[in-house]
Amino acid sequence: MEETVTIPKEEYWRLKHQAEIDSEFLKELISSLLDIKTGKVKRAR
Repeated sequence: MEETVTIPKEEYWRLKHQAEIDSEFLKELISSLLDIKTGKVKRAR
């Protein structure tokens, strides 16, 4: 059973924006890990 919750519009947009940032971060992290796994990254000194 679903519940409906009412929140202020500013809070909704802040949470929506935060979710977009988290999604972009995860995509970049996965891409970076794949680069490391395939040897496309050189070790920095």
